[in-house]
Formats: sequence, C-alpha cells, structure tokens
Amino acid sequence: MPRLGPALVSLTATVALVSLAPPPASAAGEEYVALGDSYSSGLGTRSYLDDGSECRRSTSSYAGLIAAAQDLALNLRACSGATVPDVASTQLDALSGSTSYVTISVGGNDAGFADVLTECALPAWASDCAGAVAGAQAYVSDTLPGALGGLYSSIRSAAPAAQVVVVGYPRVFMGEDCNAATFFSPEDEALLNQTADQLNGVLASAASGAGFAFADPTSAFTGHAVCDDPAWLNGFSSPIDESYHPNVAGHADGYAPLVAPLLTGSGLRVTADVRRDAAADAPAQTREQRRYADRDAVIEQDPFRAPPQAR
Repeated sequence: MPRLGPALVSLTATVALVSLAPPPASAAGEEYVALGDSYSSGLGTRSYLDDGSECRRSTSSYAGLIAAAQDLALNLRACSGATVPDVASTQLDALSGSTSYVTISVGGNDAGFADVLTECALPAWASDCAGAVAGAQAYVSDTLPGALGGLYSSIRSAAPAAQVVVVGYPRVFMGEDCNAATFFSPEDEALLNQTADQLNGVLASAASGAGFAFADPTSAFTGHAVCDDPAWLNGFSSPIDESYHPNVAGHADGYAPLVAPLLTGSGLRVTADVRRDAAADAPAQTREQRRYADRDAVIEQDPFRAPPQAR
C-alpha cells in the first residue's frame, strides 16, 4: 500500500475535521422563500421592484432585510392582494426540498380588511363600521381556520425541511386618527384592533397545529401605530394603496428584528450596511420575479379606497 506524503496526510486530517464539525446555523446561500400578501411584499415602503407585476415587492421588506443580513438566497414571492387561494395557486411552487426558510403572512385580505377600513373611515352617519367588522370577524372565526390548515399542510409538504414562520398583523390604531380626511372614531379603532387580535389568535393556533412558529407583532408595534411618533404604519397616504401598511421603519425596526430570531435563530439589528446590501439585491430579485409576472397578474388588488370627502 503506498504511503501518503506529509502534505497529503495534513490535508486528509483537515478534511476529516471539517466534515465532523457541526454545520453553521445559517450557511451562506440557504434558500429563503417569502410567501403571502402586502405585509410581506413590502407595500408601504415607497420603493418597489419593476418586476412586471402589481405585487409591490420591496427590498426594504423584512424579508429583503433578513436575507441581506443573514446571507440567504431570497425568493420574494409575496404579493399585494394575495389571499389564501392565491398563495396556494401562485406561490407554493417556489418551495422545494432544498428550501431552508419560509415566512408567510396571509388572511387579512381573505377577511376583507381593506374593505372594512374603507367603511370605517367614513363619517359615522354614512358608515356601518360595526357591521363590516362583524362580517370580517365571522369569516375569521368560521372559515379562515380551515383554509389556513390546508395551506399550511401544503407548505409543509412542499418544503419538508424548512423552518416556517407565520407572521401576524399589528394593531393599526392606538386611539387617535390625525388625518382630516378620515373619520375613525375611538370605538371604530377599538373594533379594528379587536379584529387584528382575533386574526392573530387564529393565525397562531393554525401555526401551532402545523408545527410552525408564530411572530406576533402586537407588542413590537405598540406605540408605533398610525399617528404615533414615530409611526411604523402609514395612515391615509398618497398613493392610496400604501395606506395602513408598514413603512420602512415598520419593516426594519418592527418586523425584521421580530421575525429573524424565530426564522434562523439569529438576532437582527438593521444597519445602514444591511439596507445597502438589501438594495443591491434589487436587480437579481427583479429578474427572479419577472419569471412569475403572468401568474401574479391573476391576483386581484383590493386596496383601501379614499373616502368621498378626500377625493
């Protein structure tokens, strides 16, 4: 049997040691797929990929920031307007056995939350806010759990090895409406926040049943709702579809530090370098998402609509 030279012996020993070492918690380039609706795509951050869709995807989204900070290979499939059926039919084929990380926010559009906000923004004499909220709450309690259960099961089947985090929705108001064009009363705001809490409860329960983690943004966004200082959520905005969505700070200071530890086990503070690295990924993300433009075109956009007094 031939003898190994000293250099080859040293190399063999090094390879053996490396092969025995535990893998890093988040190896460079691991696949991360962000699924869901506008709260994941980045609507509200003012700057979007020119990807041939109306999805309003942004590198300033929490998904873009997490991927940049932790060197993950992101596929940002989340799309403004997406419902549970939309995610199932247009986004799940981005998942595979090699997907390491998945985030998803969905359910708000299914419950018609934009329509509810539009109704509640009207003056009291012209609004049936309580009726609109009651309809949304009935859907959340009676129909949404089954829809989420089926979707989460499909996610697990498509990405059996992935760490999955279900991401919830913040309370939009904290007792103040500082915009002269809308008429959210304190009672309206309490009903809307109650609905957000109910929705998060259903999301958390469905996530637990599927073995997924749940990121509840309620506490993180307390003190940063519409009209707070600083606000992490847009109020009545121009363009109108950005209304009542997380802004740049909402993603960077609210969602990203909340979601990252649940997703990868590593904390995250969004720095200027992280923002720069996320922005630098825009060309690659644009090319990636353009492949899906025809599929994304079927997703119906149903944004908050300006009250008559603001038109």
